[in-house]
Amino acid sequence: MSKKWYIVQTYSGQENSVTEDLKHRSISMGFKDIILDVISPDETYEETKKDGTKVTKTRKMFPGYVFVLMEVEKEVDERAWFMIRNTQKVTGFLGSSGNGTKPNPVPQSEMDVILMRMGVLEKPRFEIGLGDKVLIINGPWRDQIASVSAINEEKQIITVLVEMFGRLTPTELAFDEVKKVEA
Repeated sequence: MSKKWYIVQTYSGQENSVTEDLKHRSISMGFKDIILDVISPDETYEETKKDGTKVTKTRKMFPGYVFVLMEVEKEVDERAWFMIRNTQKVTGFLGSSGNGTKPNPVPQSEMDVILMRMGVLEKPRFEIGLGDKVLIINGPWRDQIASVSAINEEKQIITVLVEMFGRLTPTELAFDEVKKVEA
């Protein structure tokens, strides 16, 4: 069995009540082994008032959507899927065209980004520094050695200097496209 995330559409402003309803219904209807988690992602931000004071506020990252982690074999369990769709204030699954079609799961890489923004997952530590030599392991520059010239931790992108036509050319790569070369 595998765990997959699905997106449930709700009435805007009703994300928290749908989250709680789905959690309670999954337990009371015997789906706690199938519906593993239900979240409505929030993010915090600072707002500056007219008088210059800063106030910390929260807002929904995805208004009108709730994320459901489900244990699935080949596809979503028919009874659990029906229970979620028929919960009050739920309008359906994102990625399902209706007429009984099953929803498409959210790729785990996309969910990891959302969970990192929520603070549930930690960003992977990047052990490469400026000036370090790296081996490019993906893409058109594969198997070339390059020097790190910039690191963007937020976007998880580094800029490396790749030799092309006798000149060093800056190229942006994702963290997982390089590997540190031990000196």
